[in-house]
Amino acid sequence: MNSWIRCMFPIPILSVTLLLLYYNNSLMKWKVFHRFNATEERILLLEACDAFSNGQKSLFEPTATNSYERYDCRDYIRHHHYITAPLSEEEAGFPLAYMMAVHKEFDTFERLFRAIYVPQNIYCIHVDEKASADFLQAVDDLVNCFPNAFLASKMEPVVYAGISRLQADLHCIKDLLKSEVRWKYVINTCGQDFPLKTNKEIVQHLKKFYGKNITPGVLPPDHAIPRTKYVHREDIVHSYVLRTNVLKPPPPHNITIYFGSAYVALTREFTKFILEDQRALDLLKWSKDTFSPDEHYWVTLNRIPDVPGSMPDAQWEGDLRAIKWNDMTNHGGCHGHFIRDICIYGTGDLQWLMNSNSIFANKFELKSYPPTLECLELKIRERALNQSEVTRLPDWYL
Repeated sequence: MNSWIRCMFPIPILSVTLLLLYYNNSLMKWKVFHRFNATEERILLLEACDAFSNGQKSLFEPTATNSYERYDCRDYIRHHHYITAPLSEEEAGFPLAYMMAVHKEFDTFERLFRAIYVPQNIYCIHVDEKASADFLQAVDDLVNCFPNAFLASKMEPVVYAGISRLQADLHCIKDLLKSEVRWKYVINTCGQDFPLKTNKEIVQHLKKFYGKNITPGVLPPDHAIPRTKYVHREDIVHSYVLRTNVLKPPPPHNITIYFGSAYVALTREFTKFILEDQRALDLLKWSKDTFSPDEHYWVTLNRIPDVPGSMPDAQWEGDLRAIKWNDMTNHGGCHGHFIRDICIYGTGDLQWLMNSNSIFANKFELKSYPPTLECLELKIRERALNQSEVTRLPDWYL
């Protein structure tokens, strides 16, 4: 009997120990929430997001709320938890510029803007000229609440894969160079992007390139050659690009054409070059009747050795975007749905997204899969506040 008791006695002790360890781990996990007096609903949301991130299901399913209401700007900023001061000296000393091309789904765009907004950065928003008046008004109302955000001075009727998409970014570049903010890099985004890193992590990522432009790409594969081999026509009325059988002349200045990502991170010196150098100006003119010129323009110029910040031998490095393409099988499948062969992320994609090394991901739809954006936003904000060097933060930051 005594032997049996001796064997059973450690079990409750072990159970209590495990419970204490679990409780302590939970306290550490929620420390940022206790700092800011988080609501019960907020804590349930984080628990649900943890489950989604681990590939599990949750009984609590977050739903999207309208991000934008007609607030006084001060109330709006507080109500929607905008960060209003730099969270570290490193970030304050390395301001970034963003050019954001948008045309629909204001709530999705507002989540992106809020996620990347910090007061030391600067933001140029290009609204598609074809966008609705209500959408344009909502974006205008939003940016008017922030002194470091503005609408592009010139707007294009953007056509998918047309020169107008590249022109939209170039309009923003011109505007950003006129700003008093001495930004280090400019990053282009669309309204369905979302960051996977905090502003501090993005700064640290860019610093690793030591003033080089990040333009992922290679010599064009066979399927991409027709894009610049034949003349293409942009149909603004029907919003598509049509390929003709007319051959294009060779690129100007014997420039070798590369093929790559439309998403880039460019130094200030490089952006000055593309607006002033004759090679860049001539390549832009030559590219106006090609297919998706933003997928060859940046990468081609950045492969020229004497260009500021160029990377002549670069390939796909940079980790700028996490994208699940329909014809790729190394990403575990799409748990949302595909549009133009790109996955619109569902909650089942959260684990893959959170494990990505990329600084942004594309694409998201708040109305289709609200928990995906809700959880990413919560996770990134929690990490940003934990990284903060500011000892006392406003309680609305969370």
